[in-house]
Amino acid sequence: MIGYLSGEVKFLFGDGCILDVNGVGYKIFLDANAKQNLNVGDTAEFFIHTAVREDAITLFGFKDAATLEFFELLLTVSGVGAKTAQVVVSKISASEFARAVTMQDTKTLTRLPGLGKKSAERILLELKDKIKPLAENFPAQNSAIQSNEFDEAATALDALGYTQAEISEAFAKAPPNSTTEQLIKFALKNLNQFA
Repeated sequence: MIGYLSGEVKFLFGDGCILDVNGVGYKIFLDANAKQNLNVGDTAEFFIHTAVREDAITLFGFKDAATLEFFELLLTVSGVGAKTAQVVVSKISASEFARAVTMQDTKTLTRLPGLGKKSAERILLELKDKIKPLAENFPAQNSAIQSNEFDEAATALDALGYTQAEISEAFAKAPPNSTTEQLIKFALKNLNQFA
């Protein structure tokens, strides 16, 4: 199984790239964070999940080992395939996902593309006892932020087109006890926008 690749980006396509590793081109499907700011000619490295089926061997690449771990944890849930798991890791940070599972927060998960209520409930049920190692790798966001305010602010930013990963990252350094309005203003400032 391929677990890691490093080489030159030869070609970019919709959700991935062709990576030249010593003259061999590997087609790798990337999550949004791994593909962000990637250009043809760049030297890049990816942690790889190799999916083997009867009719195909597919490579999924991630910027770091912790995101790969997040992806592979999602694959342990019955009914969650590689494409769905890739969308999830592209749209929500691992720390926010860990928070959602720990708090059994269906609402956060159902906002993700491709996850309906039943899938979200299955994820919460099947991962509640497995999430601790992931939560340790990705410390929870500022615990002083109340989940209600976070959810309201996240919903507003989601409507503006930001991904859950961008939103979570913007909230990570928010001042303690922020209101919903303060969170939105703080996040917009950190996302290089104007409130």
